[in-house]
Amino acid sequence: MVRVFTFASGKGGTGKTTVTINLGTSLAQFGKRTCIMDADIGMANLGLSLGLEDVPVTLHEVLSGKASIKEAIYEGPGGVLVVPSGISLQGFQQSDPELLRDVLKDLTDTLDYLLIDAPAGISRDGVVPLAVADEVILVVNPELSAIVDAMKTKILAEVVGGHILGAIVNRATPESIGTISQKMEKVLGTRVIGMVPEDQNVRKAASAKTPVVIRYPASGSSIALKRIAAGLAGISYDQKTMQPKDSFVDRFTRVLFRGRK
Repeated sequence: MVRVFTFASGKGGTGKTTVTINLGTSLAQFGKRTCIMDADIGMANLGLSLGLEDVPVTLHEVLSGKASIKEAIYEGPGGVLVVPSGISLQGFQQSDPELLRDVLKDLTDTLDYLLIDAPAGISRDGVVPLAVADEVILVVNPELSAIVDAMKTKILAEVVGGHILGAIVNRATPESIGTISQKMEKVLGTRVIGMVPEDQNVRKAASAKTPVVIRYPASGSSIALKRIAAGLAGISYDQKTMQPKDSFVDRFTRVLFRGRK
């Protein structure tokens, strides 16, 4: 059964979409059936980030009852599946965010992980993504305004029944890495599950409309994102080989079935 993570932030510009794309791509590279969905039906940019801005069917058509969710799924880099949202005002006006609950039911038997990129801030469109997730992950920058806004989103998620798994600190500077984790956990009242350092390679990869974990796999941000993805999947990550480590069960199963051939 699919495990659903919603990535949320209190304000735009935290890098939430970039984090969602790269974690989803990493999970797909780990061999997990993974889909990333842009639930920001008003200010969508996940599709733009991956060169999918001209696809014929988007989440707009699905949430307006004109298409099924399977028609809006496209293959992205690294084998990750992508459900982009539309960028037209008309499509936004015709979309019903409440239909997202029904849409997710059609994905439960086909995926291991579904990562939802929620709208930034507190809005009606953002309530459903927070409520339907198994876990909500806050994406926060190491600055006071971002932390305060993230707190508001955390409160909203808890009000609608969402469960906060933790926070990812994005664009962490060398000066902040040593102290921000404890401060963040104290202010937000939730654990920091990972920190992604400031990295110019992220912008370079974005310009090429390619996830940084694919274009610059040895960069600091890629290593951090891969490590977070491995944590979400409950697997170990070998930084030297930049590949997930086999567990005892994986090795035992492989040997067992090899012996049956």
